[in-house]
Amino acid sequence: MHFAQYYLDCLSQASYLIGDETTGRAVLVDPRRDIDDYLHDAEAAGLRIELVIETHIHADFLSGHLELARATGATIAFGEAAETGFPIRRLRDGEHISLGAGDGQGVTLTVLATPGHTLESICLVLREHPDDEVPYGVLTGDTLFVGDVGRPDLLSAAGHTPQDMAARLHHSLHTKLLALPDATRVFPAHGAGSACGRNLSSETSSTIGDQRRFNYALQPMPEADFIRLVTAGQPTTPGYFAHDAALNRDGHPLLEPGPPPALTLDEALAARDQQGAVLLDCRPLAAYTRAHLTGSLHTSLDTRFAEYAGSVVAPGTPIVLLADPGTEQEARLRLARIGYDHVLGHLPDPTAVLNRMPALSRGSRRIHHGELALRESQLGKDGPAGGVRTADAEPVDAESSAARPADAMPADATQADVQLIDVRNPAEYEAGALPGARNIPLAGLPHRIAELDPARPVVLYCRSGNRSVIAAALLEARGFEEVCDVIGGYEAAAGAGV
Repeated sequence: MHFAQYYLDCLSQASYLIGDETTGRAVLVDPRRDIDDYLHDAEAAGLRIELVIETHIHADFLSGHLELARATGATIAFGEAAETGFPIRRLRDGEHISLGAGDGQGVTLTVLATPGHTLESICLVLREHPDDEVPYGVLTGDTLFVGDVGRPDLLSAAGHTPQDMAARLHHSLHTKLLALPDATRVFPAHGAGSACGRNLSSETSSTIGDQRRFNYALQPMPEADFIRLVTAGQPTTPGYFAHDAALNRDGHPLLEPGPPPALTLDEALAARDQQGAVLLDCRPLAAYTRAHLTGSLHTSLDTRFAEYAGSVVAPGTPIVLLADPGTEQEARLRLARIGYDHVLGHLPDPTAVLNRMPALSRGSRRIHHGELALRESQLGKDGPAGGVRTADAEPVDAESSAARPADAMPADATQADVQLIDVRNPAEYEAGALPGARNIPLAGLPHRIAELDPARPVVLYCRSGNRSVIAAALLEARGFEEVCDVIGGYEAAAGAGV
């Protein structure tokens, strides 16, 4: 048997290539949209990808089933309950998929219908030989993770309540997956950081036995308690999830690789003003906070770039990338992985463009030089404290990001004339928050901006200071005048005794 896991850290997403080396027949499970690695490895191993299996209709990334079907001629397969806009093979509960020379021979996958995360969810039990008493493993999709189970609330808008889906999930876990031998390896579709659950482990595999013992959601409890447990405290759904689910279900344009075209500053600004394009700054956080074009949004390539971009940029919005030289193609690819294909181009070396502008004059949202030095020393970044640039007499402006040291926070925001906003997920907020803070998770902020008063100062914080800068950029782009974030976030504030 050939078995390979492909783990994409930036989306916490796993896909699998499984083949029978005696026949060269192979299947690919839950592929991402850029498929070159799969094709290269399959060719090197002498494998032909005949079937592309999706464990469910994904919402958190754009799958590569259509790209693989074009490249290999493979058939696309989903669980029997799936409804799609393109031809598929429907996999029945209990169906055996043999990769050997005949039925019941060689490497075999057995389909388990496991509704709960979605109605069409399936898991795949993998055996190297059809009569193996203990399976090699089970590919659990988003039904069972290492340390968690799939969230049951993503389909609530489609006529199924989270409670109904949680009851189905409980049945799938206990009658299908936990019926497997304890030694069966568990290979999920996601790991830590994914918004498809709230407590995922950084481990990318486990066993049924370990999950039976240590997974909080699999401990003995009445079904009603399980339903309450798994429907509470889930991360806020990023805005692009519904968009991706629809594209994965109905079909999408095939990925066209390649770098985005280079634009001049005038062309980038024209795209913003005439086509409604977003200027998306994907440089490291320290470079962005030191100086950026006014009105630009931010999410760095060294973070969960695509997920955060999909939280603050609406699907279908034209995008101009502001990226360090040599990173623009990576940025475009990572956006394409969530179906954000409308990248008009990129501004080459935006830092050099900013540095060519006349010197900054201090304004209401301009950071004081001492604060800039403090931020950069805490982030471990180098850079001139007075190096912020702007073009005061030009229609384009630049600024730096305001920040507040954690130990300078007010004892209680309710006693100060500030709006203190915690942009972490609900479970993080419930575990501990700064006094007087309101919880508006980053993924929900675009839809809740009307709850904030643009005439009053806004102070934002997250766990360590990354999401809060993304949120601050969004508010500034929406016209908020006095916005700053807490340097180091909640961790720094708690460490300072706030």
